[in-house]
Amino acid sequence: MTEYRWLLPSVLLGDGQDGRTVRRSTRDWFVDIVIFALCAFGTLALLGELQASGTRVSDFEQLLAALACVAVWLRRRWPVGLCLVLTVITTYFILAGPPAAVALFTVAVHRAFNVSGPILLLNLLTVLPSAQLRPDPTLPFWVNVGITEAALLAIFAWGMVVRARRQLVWSLRAQADKAAEEARRLERERIAREMHDVLAHRISILSLHAGALEFRPDAPAEEISRAAGAIRGSAHQALQDLREVIGVLRAGDAEEPTPERPQPTLDDLPGLVAECRQAGMRVELEVEAGEVPERVGRDAYRIVQEALTNARKHAPEVPVSISVGGVAGQGLGIRVRNRLPARAGRGMGIPGSGSGLIGLTERASLLGGRLSYGPTPGGEFEVEAWLPWKT
Repeated sequence: MTEYRWLLPSVLLGDGQDGRTVRRSTRDWFVDIVIFALCAFGTLALLGELQASGTRVSDFEQLLAALACVAVWLRRRWPVGLCLVLTVITTYFILAGPPAAVALFTVAVHRAFNVSGPILLLNLLTVLPSAQLRPDPTLPFWVNVGITEAALLAIFAWGMVVRARRQLVWSLRAQADKAAEEARRLERERIAREMHDVLAHRISILSLHAGALEFRPDAPAEEISRAAGAIRGSAHQALQDLREVIGVLRAGDAEEPTPERPQPTLDDLPGLVAECRQAGMRVELEVEAGEVPERVGRDAYRIVQEALTNARKHAPEVPVSISVGGVAGQGLGIRVRNRLPARAGRGMGIPGSGSGLIGLTERASLLGGRLSYGPTPGGEFEVEAWLPWKT
């Protein structure tokens, strides 16, 4: 949010963090030049009015008023100190009134009320001795005091309004930045989940074929060639998926969103099962569902994919049965079962993060469904899910 630092009510020239100096922007230079010109014009106009009313203005007071106008350039670096000095000066030298008003406005804009409030009170209190020491011959004492204090209150209120507006703009922009950052974080998490599902599936198939070559080095040349081709194809597809996600992550801060590759749906389940059968798994698939919504179909595909990946890891030689069915309005049910291995340690030894099924549970919950997994009393491992399917 550094590009919005000028909006912060406490950030002034010299208020940079870690001792760094905040430099004036082009906008700051323009505003300061205009304010300096207004101070000079207001001081000259006040001088002419005082002289026209017969009030004597000394050369020292004119010099002091000129220096006060020049000191306005310091209002960004030392707003409180400048306002205090000019407040004391204007107690007697009223020609410095315009720069003092600018200093009060600056404090109201750039400092919290616990700082600007006492300074306003000091300004209001100094009006009484100023009106007594330098009375206006054209106005009664209390009228002069009332007009001056009303002017100070109006200037201070204007500064508070400007401060409130800047705080609101800064807050809205900060919230927008936070929302954009949160959206980028969620998108990266979604990509990470997708890549976990895809790469775990690809690498488990690759490991299955490699394990077959390791334990059957005397297999026929045709079978070895087919397994090597499957390894090559799985590795190539895994690398392609990895390049795609890296490209998306690198383009995450670009203005134009990177188009996503086509996502799998429920219609792609037969292809997934065929790929697993080619890798040597025994898989039975039963689908009794019509045209399901795209997101429901994608999540159902990912659930089946992760369940098959776990089956390859922990029970590669055990048959797996998959049943998917449902109707619109009642939801889509998914059940993946396989017998638990006869003895522990018969899996392929593929390392896993342990977060695959947890991630699928979160995916189902986000969609409004549910997912459970674990061994059954019948000696099977079951992954069961229900996803809402609205009409």
